[in-house]
Amino acid sequence: MWLAGLVKNSVKGGNGGVGSLLVRYMSRTRAVNVRKINPKVPIPEAKSIASSLYDLIKQRGPLTVPNTWTLAQEAGIGGLNSRTHMKIMLKWMRGRKLLKLFCNHVGSNKKFLHCTLPEEPQTEQLESLPEPVLQTKKKPSAKRKKKTKK
Repeated sequence: MWLAGLVKNSVKGGNGGVGSLLVRYMSRTRAVNVRKINPKVPIPEAKSIASSLYDLIKQRGPLTVPNTWTLAQEAGIGGLNSRTHMKIMLKWMRGRKLLKLFCNHVGSNKKFLHCTLPEEPQTEQLESLPEPVLQTKKKPSAKRKKKTKK
C-alpha cells in the first residue's frame, strides 16, 4: 500500500524519486548464480576438461569464445560435446574462480575475452629469498638516575 502511494505521487509529479527507484530495483531479474552451474558431466570429467581449457587459455592469452572453440578442437580436448557445452564449462570455471571474463571495446563493438586469473606466488620462491638482517643498536635506557642533593 505504501509503495502504491509513492508510485502514485511520482506519476503525479510529486516527490516520488524513492518510489520510482524501488519499482526499478524490484522489477529487475536476478543475476545467474554461476557457482551453481551444472557442468552436464560428472565432476571428475568436468575437472579434467576444465584443466585442459585452463591450460589452453593460459598458453594463448585472452581468448574469445569462437577462438577458444577452434583451439579446443585443434588441441583435441576430450569430453566437450559441442560449442554450447564448452560455453557451459567456461561459465562453470568462472563460478569456480578459474577464469575471468572481461569486455574489450573495439570501436562501437564489444569483444568478450576469457583470461586466467593471476596466480598467487609460489611458497618455494618466497622461502628461497633471504630475510633481511636488521641491525639494531642498543640504546641506553630511557630512565634517568635521580640526582641526589649533596
